[in-house]
Amino acid sequence: MLIAVGGDGTLNEVVHGLMDVSKPTRPILGIVPLGTANDFATGCCISRDPAKALALCMRGEAVPIDVGKANDHWFINAASSGFGAEITATTSPELKRLLGPAAYALMGAILAINIHQYQGRLSLPDREIAGSGPVAIVSNGCQTGGGIQVAPRASIDDGLLDVLVVRQISPTALLTAARELQQLPPDGEYVSYFQAPWVEVHPEGAIPVNLDGEPLRFSAVRYEAVPKAIQLIVPPNCPLLSQRPN
Repeated sequence: MLIAVGGDGTLNEVVHGLMDVSKPTRPILGIVPLGTANDFATGCCISRDPAKALALCMRGEAVPIDVGKANDHWFINAASSGFGAEITATTSPELKRLLGPAAYALMGAILAINIHQYQGRLSLPDREIAGSGPVAIVSNGCQTGGGIQVAPRASIDDGLLDVLVVRQISPTALLTAARELQQLPPDGEYVSYFQAPWVEVHPEGAIPVNLDGEPLRFSAVRYEAVPKAIQLIVPPNCPLLSQRPN
């Protein structure tokens, strides 16, 4: 067993190490969440109490879960591009220590004053989306940014990624966009939500991408789900499993 003690960024580094090991000898993964946001662990209902989380690692049952891949990089929770990635990349460690998850909301408000629109297209197995917008999120888990639910239909063992696209919204269309964010339609005017085994993003220029809190830049990126890649210890009530352990 290998236990990741830290936040989403630490977990991401541990996953990269695990994926370098051949699958038959890959250790079981446990999590003790001690980071700022702990989005993946929180989505799995892993306790933020270190003693309870460690006890789960010792006594819990491991289940096979998917891992996301972005070109040659791995992620276990979420990959955000555009505006969402800018927020995480520009939030300082000092601000995170001072405010916790609220630091992301504060930085988001600051950046929104001078928001940058990204042009490009997204390719999925059955459709293509083109246009401009501030954010696209590809999720294996259900939340990011310190507790923001971005993929309420996500499962970590279904072989699919959840894709949320938010296009450019005018001030007069905020009500419509808010309604679409609640409904998450596949073909909304401002919001689109899909589940797919892979998605490709082709921006007109390099865009910031954030993988589990780790900032990168890609001129093009292919995301794909790698099914049942890691054995993870989760609580019996984990809501992100499509098939609950016996």
